Order: sequence, then structure tokens, then C-alpha cells
Amino acid sequence: MNIQQKLFFNGGAGLAAFLLASGIAVLQPTPIMAQAKSQPDVVVFANGDQLTGKLERSVGGSLIFKSDELGEVTVSLDKVKELRTNGSFTVLQKGEKITRTSKVPGTITYADKKITVTEPGGAASEVVPTSDLAYIIDSETYNKEVTANPTPLQGWAGAITGGATIVRATDYGENFNLGIGLIRAIPTVPFLPPRTRSTVNVLETYGKLTSPVVPQTAPPSPAAETKTSIFHADAEHDKYFSTRLYALAAVSFDHNYAQGLNLQSIYGGGLGYTVFNTPVQQLDLKADVHYERENFFAPTPGENLIGSIFGEAYRRNLPRKIVFTENATFIPAWNNSSAYSAIFAAGLLMPTYKRLSLNLNVLDNYLNNPAAGYDKNSFQFITGVSYSFK
Repeated sequence: MNIQQKLFFNGGAGLAAFLLASGIAVLQPTPIMAQAKSQPDVVVFANGDQLTGKLERSVGGSLIFKSDELGEVTVSLDKVKELRTNGSFTVLQKGEKITRTSKVPGTITYADKKITVTEPGGAASEVVPTSDLAYIIDSETYNKEVTANPTPLQGWAGAITGGATIVRATDYGENFNLGIGLIRAIPTVPFLPPRTRSTVNVLETYGKLTSPVVPQTAPPSPAAETKTSIFHADAEHDKYFSTRLYALAAVSFDHNYAQGLNLQSIYGGGLGYTVFNTPVQQLDLKADVHYERENFFAPTPGENLIGSIFGEAYRRNLPRKIVFTENATFIPAWNNSSAYSAIFAAGLLMPTYKRLSLNLNVLDNYLNNPAAGYDKNSFQFITGVSYSFK
């Protein structure tokens, strides 16, 4: 292997060793050079004050700026006279369709109510008036959230919840519940317009109550036994046409012993609309058309139904990072007016320690056409501990 090949494989360390062995001085980074490489971004306000640090991003007419002295602050562009950055950013205009077509990132400056993007070669590639500005995104986030094509396993977040109750007294009872909720929103950052959203939810409640005869008779009377088994699973994929309107495809499965429902399966598609979505609260409305199959315990025959789902989902962030969620669903069948059902759920998620939270939920299932001899309604109040993961 010749000397050029050795330097290629050994990289910078090999080059330094070769230069030192040859008696050639190696230039070491000086404090001045190191300082030049890490020049901070600068915001100059209209009154002449300056703020140094790092530009994180811009949403609309506000800059998100991180200062060593003040931490992360939000600065209105109306109060800024000049902005100078050293990082690499991509600027998106209002109404600009965000696709995976790569835009060349560059350094940006702001003056005279205009953002100028300068490519690495030094040419001014784009000038955007602040009235047309939608987003300023650092190149790393832009490449990850816009140009990249995430795999189906990337970007998932959610929580797993579990709880148990065991009684050994006059009655012998045990009750277990387990829930898993997953969500995958692309892009994963909240300040970019949504492209797709996928959700998966699974909830199982199982319990058995044994009631011996107390005091016992002679001859002994057998104990009464009652079982609870409620299972729900659903998955939905949303494709956004705009920041509010989206198409959806969904599937769900339900089993409820109290209603004599062996399995209810629904396959459908429809539309959803986000009425509002703020950092504090969000409200979505949904409607679909679907095929529904209901299988009951014998001797009640099953049914094939064509129906719709009309639903709403609401979320609100409360003080102390408590999250309130609520959703309601009405499911009529168009080919059988008596075969309708409804679901209502509400819950509180209260953080306790790091990723652990206390979870309080109510869940009410109503089925107007249960199996013969079974109940129409089942109600659950569920408490448990949740572990959140990203």
C-alpha cells in the first residue's frame, strides 16, 4: 500500500502523523479559530438591543430563539430590525406545498421585513417578505420531517396502562385491565402541517366474581360465578388533504360478554375534520361508511350490516400537565334501524413520576340489539398506572 492509500484509510490521524514524521508543522486550532466556528446567531431589536444565541425555528411571524441567558424565548418579527444566522435553514412560504422535493438550505438574514436565504456557494437564492413567511426550519429537522421517507416502524409514540383488583373475602373476585395506545403522526413535530396520522388502540378488561353461600347450607350449595370479558381494538390511518380535512380508513373489533356479543367487526372509510387544534385543546369530527358483522352467543343469529360512524374526539391540556380526553361515537345501521350502538369514553391522565402517570377512565358501551337474555349496556370505571414512551 502506497503512502496516499495509507493516508486515505487512516484519515486525519494518519495525515497528522505523516506530516509530523516529515518535519512539517501541523496547524493546531487556536482559540480564535474555535470561536469563529461557533459564532452565535444575533437578533437586533428595533430599539437597538441585541440577543445572541441560536435560532431554533420560526412559525408564522414569530422566532423561536434560544439564548444562554434567557433560555428559549419567542420573539415577534415586528420587533426585530435585523437577524443574522450561521446555521443552515430552509424557508417555507404560506401556501407552499410541502413535498419531499429537496430545497437547498442556507444561512438566512432578516432586514427590511424580508428574509434572505443564502446558499452555501454565496448566492442569494431566495427573498421572502415576512408577510408570506410560514416556517423557518433548521436543515436537520427539514431533512428528517419533510424530505425523508420514514419506515412504518418509525415515529410511534404512546402509552401502556394496566391495573388489577383482587378480593379474597365474602366474595372471591379478581379484575384485570390492560390498555395500549399508539400514535404515529408524520411529521412528528407539531409546528409543521400534518401529512398522515395512524393510531392503534387495544383495551381488555377481564374479571371473575365467585360468591359462595355464606353461611353454608347442608348439603352444601354451589357458589355462584359471574364473568366479565370486554375487549376492544381499533386501528385508523388518516391522510390529510389540508391542515384540517383528511380521509380515513378504519377497522375495529369488539367483544362484550355482558351483551352476548361474541365479536363485532367493522371495516370502513370516511372523512375527518379538525375543528380546532391549539397547544391547549383539539377537537376532531369524523364520519364514515362501513361494513359491520355482528356475531352473538347462540342461539341469537349474527347480522351483516351496512352502517356509518359519527364521532367526535376532544383533548384538553389542563394545569400541572394533566390531560383530559373525551370521545363519543354513534353507530347506526342503514339496513336495520334497530341495530345501532354507541360508545362514550372520558379520561384523565395525571403525571406522577417521570414517564409514569395515574389514569382514570370511564367507558360506556351501548348495544341496542344484544343477544337474547343479555344486557344492552355495560359501564366501566377504570383506574390504572400508565407508562408513556416515545
